[in-house]
Amino acid sequence: MRTFDSIGIGVPEILLPRAGVDLHKWAVVACDQYTSEPEYWARVADEVGEAPSTLRLIFPEVFLGRADADERIARIQAAMASYLADGVLTGAEGFVYVERTAANKLRRGLMVALDLDAYDYTKGSTSLVRATEGTIVDRLPPRIRVREGAPVELPHIMVLVDDPEGTVIEPLTAARDRLERVYDFDLMEGGGHLTGYRVTDPAAEARVVAALEALAAPGPFRARYGLADDAPVLLYAMGDGNHSLATAKAIWEQAKAAGTTTPDDPRRYALVELVNLHDASLEFEPIHRVLFEVAGGFDPVDSLTTFLEGGVEAEPAESAAEMAAKVEAGGQKVGVITARGYQVLTLTKPQGNLPVGSVQPWLDALGASRVFRELDYVHGADVVDRLGRKPGNVGLFLPGMDKHDLFKSVILDGALPRKTFSMGEAEEKRFYMEVRRL
Repeated sequence: MRTFDSIGIGVPEILLPRAGVDLHKWAVVACDQYTSEPEYWARVADEVGEAPSTLRLIFPEVFLGRADADERIARIQAAMASYLADGVLTGAEGFVYVERTAANKLRRGLMVALDLDAYDYTKGSTSLVRATEGTIVDRLPPRIRVREGAPVELPHIMVLVDDPEGTVIEPLTAARDRLERVYDFDLMEGGGHLTGYRVTDPAAEARVVAALEALAAPGPFRARYGLADDAPVLLYAMGDGNHSLATAKAIWEQAKAAGTTTPDDPRRYALVELVNLHDASLEFEPIHRVLFEVAGGFDPVDSLTTFLEGGVEAEPAESAAEMAAKVEAGGQKVGVITARGYQVLTLTKPQGNLPVGSVQPWLDALGASRVFRELDYVHGADVVDRLGRKPGNVGLFLPGMDKHDLFKSVILDGALPRKTFSMGEAEEKRFYMEVRRL
């Protein structure tokens, strides 16, 4: 694999299904989606049937906590080995340029190998690749168990570059008619359409590398954000899949500590899709919260008011639409959904620049006190409304953030509170398609 240490990437061998594999059944959505909707994954299983599919290569998080976790992981790794041995997957070295159409929007990306030695997800990191929100370390062990000893990896990771002039990915859009198209098909469950092109031309590869090197040049980088002369460069900011990248990082660090690495060790890298923050399709959506089976007599408004030392003003809303409109109008506002109806809370003593900065520490404290059975992070206003209105549950509707504030916020303030934003709704999330050997 050709590597470029100064910009933290490599040119990987990317494996794709052989001719004849039904790609509509092959590609499934990211494992951390629809975590409270087992019926979605049941439909996917019915759709796939016995066909080759990435469904057999991933651990959907809807199944976390079940007693058959060890057996499921063994089946996943066996399926990976079988697909390699049986020639289901074939590969070639080179970037892959990706176009994804979903919700009437076209998103463009580039598949590359990202250097895990250039990534640090811990708080206060100054690495070339940084987490944009807090990493939930408790979510890593199941993913680590899947990846440890696995012969391949499948990414649902999207990493952002702040490229307002469109110098890295956009030139490939203009040249796509001269690239080899390697897949072109409709995704299942309303996921839209996916097209991929191999980038094997040395000149095209060189242009990508040169553009990333220009974005990483320290002088222009510091001038772009108004930073001090010694500010470390942030070239890549996590978009989606932070926990998957953190899993790969954890395994790589374990290998280094054990002294089991090799000079060209594939575990040093992770396959990701680079996406330009300024891509017109890219919209930041809020990630809402749902508390399941809260303790009897628990009142979320009274509880948050106490936590914020009286810094909450509550008003009722007649409908989910009214609640959402008031919360999204701006300011420190949160919507509360229960079986009794809707409320809008204005936080007059917030603990952070975003409402989630006040809500998350409160939820962490509630979890430590076992006030609820489970906390889930969900995408979509309709989902948090439907789940929050069930008796015994509480839904928390949160506003989104402006994507153009992301890089500077991470540079100046560090990672945002965990699960602050999502890039699009659940059906727009990355589907598993490309594979890389480990």
